[in-house]
Amino acid sequence: MNTNDIRINLPASKSMSNRWLMINHITGSHFRIGKLSTSADTRLLRKLLAQVEENAAAERSDSDLYYCDNAGSVARFMMPLLAVTPGYHVLSGDDRLRERPMAPIIDALRQMGLRVECTEKEGFLPVQIQGGVPVRRTVSVDPLLSSQFVSALLLVAPRLPEGISLTMTQRPTSRPYIEMTADALRMAGIEVRRSSNGRTYYVQPLQGKPKAASITIERDWSSASYFYTMAMLRPGTRIRLLGLQLDSCQGDSAADGFFRQLGVVSTEVRSPYRAAGRSITIQGGGEMVKSIQFNCIDCPDLVPTFAVAAAAAGVRTILKGVGNIALKESDRMVAITNELRRMGGRVNSTGDELHILPSALKPTEMVRTYGDHRMAMAFAPLRLRFPDLKIENPEVVDKSFPEFWEEFEKVLAC
Repeated sequence: MNTNDIRINLPASKSMSNRWLMINHITGSHFRIGKLSTSADTRLLRKLLAQVEENAAAERSDSDLYYCDNAGSVARFMMPLLAVTPGYHVLSGDDRLRERPMAPIIDALRQMGLRVECTEKEGFLPVQIQGGVPVRRTVSVDPLLSSQFVSALLLVAPRLPEGISLTMTQRPTSRPYIEMTADALRMAGIEVRRSSNGRTYYVQPLQGKPKAASITIERDWSSASYFYTMAMLRPGTRIRLLGLQLDSCQGDSAADGFFRQLGVVSTEVRSPYRAAGRSITIQGGGEMVKSIQFNCIDCPDLVPTFAVAAAAAGVRTILKGVGNIALKESDRMVAITNELRRMGGRVNSTGDELHILPSALKPTEMVRTYGDHRMAMAFAPLRLRFPDLKIENPEVVDKSFPEFWEEFEKVLAC
């Protein structure tokens, strides 16, 4: 083991943490979850699930507000849960969340005979929900805008009297996250099958009590991606991403394949002293390709990282399958384009593609983050090249990686 490696402590996967919190709630808290994410989204979901339990115990008859701030995944996970939880509920969020699409999951719940009413604009939060029992188990969902619509329904399916038969009407965005959901349900002892054409999932209702078990959450690949950009910008520096593994179910492990084309090599290592001591070392300085075409349909959260890295490397890059990034915490298509252009980058978007053309980036006083954690972390590595660069609202990283700046300083100080 090279003791001179810069050792980075990554957060636990927010996506996996939130799925296991939902499963634990649905199954009656039979699982001990180790290394749960400390992200704001996970903390919020824990709070809201506790609120559901408290209200059920109090047998409240009036409507109760479940406020999801700017957490799209939390709102989408909570909606079907509240729809099958007795009582009256209001689900809402901040201004940006009320602009993000919810129509596919609202339509799906209505197909099942559940009562969800949009109180301001059809297809968007806030919604008034009257919890009840579904009258149909068969449902179709449009997953193009977000795979979370599918995962949210799969997660609540074990509570339904007959489970669910869910058919996707077209190819989903972020398919690996749906498979992550299905795999977690199977680990919890719930029967999940997928049709031969991959379009339909069948989830059986929970039978009895699952066997208690301990679940350890993987380290987060989305968070790891920012350190790949740093490795590229600091050729020869070895960065050790503690606890990360290459054979991950996380879709954002695609970062390895993308950055390999920018000369960053990943090597998985195991500690001889600990059974679970897996880590990845990354090192830049390898040969870069002249141009890249990369389909991001399974890893849209990596688009800001890839765009900034490609612009910094001066490598002509086409990122495909990026149409839905306009619907994230910010309109990331606009945000990425604006901020790279302000630094002299040449960026164009055409429908479902983002084109990064070779250029020489120049420093700007501040990168605007648009209230988006991934914008802040994607642009932060450029401080290795432009030390005076400031990141607007640096605290936004709390949404997914509260310790980001502390870990970032380890590389910055090298």
